[in-house]
Amino acid sequence: MAKKILMLVGDFTEDYETMVPFQALSVLGYQVDAVCPDKKSGDVVRTAVHDFLGDQTYSEKPGHNFALTADFDAVNTADYAGLFITGGRAPEYIRLNARVIEIVQEFFKDNKPVAAICHGPQVLTAAGVLKGYKATAYPAVGPDITLAGGTYVEVDADKAVVDGNLVTAPAWPGDTAIIAEFAKLLGAKIEI
Repeated sequence: MAKKILMLVGDFTEDYETMVPFQALSVLGYQVDAVCPDKKSGDVVRTAVHDFLGDQTYSEKPGHNFALTADFDAVNTADYAGLFITGGRAPEYIRLNARVIEIVQEFFKDNKPVAAICHGPQVLTAAGVLKGYKATAYPAVGPDITLAGGTYVEVDADKAVVDGNLVTAPAWPGDTAIIAEFAKLLGAKIEI
């Protein structure tokens, strides 16, 4: 199998939850195919920076434009070793795309490694794949995990939760933890 990772993104994906995993997985020697429904390779998605400033929820500021590296319509899950679902606002609407749901279900059916950060588990709940899994997410997504038959695990923002082929983290401070655990699930080694 090719050393390829599929990354699901969309407009207003969280900047750090997209850029950091994309770059880190590339350093590990993976070709990361970042895709978005209704967009092609070379198109961009806008990102947002979510920050924690002491308010009841995160603040949101404009982030960078992120260039997609593959065509969504050409995705064949058999070509990929794993799936990374970014956070931000994108998961709430990309989960409405039927092919996004099929993609997630195919990765779980094949028991391939899947990572989802922050609001990314919203895509997993919509795909109906969390029954019996322990997972974390941004706290506002916790009830969704429970309603989908999973067990929501509250952890510090810089931690990750692993259950079988799934690794989740609550927010971008957990980039290091989720990438490290995802790399273990992939059997990855640093190739510099």
